[in-house]
Amino acid sequence: MKEEKDNNKRSQLKNWAIFSGIAFQMGATIFVCAWIGRKLDERYPMEKNWFTIGFVLFGLVASVYVVLKQLKRYNN
Repeated sequence: MKEEKDNNKRSQLKNWAIFSGIAFQMGATIFVCAWIGRKLDERYPMEKNWFTIGFVLFGLVASVYVVLKQLKRYNN
């Protein structure tokens, strides 16, 4: 019984580590893309911050794609 409880705790800790890592990776991807877009907007000024908008959207789509791919691998 105790061994089963220890395995359950380890499993929960492993799941927590995996999902928090995925969240950190998603945030970091979006942050880096926003930073690149901002630098490009500073270098090539326009009426709106199109580079920032474009890179944030790209980062969002890319990070969601990677998260879905990781979750699919995790579920198999």
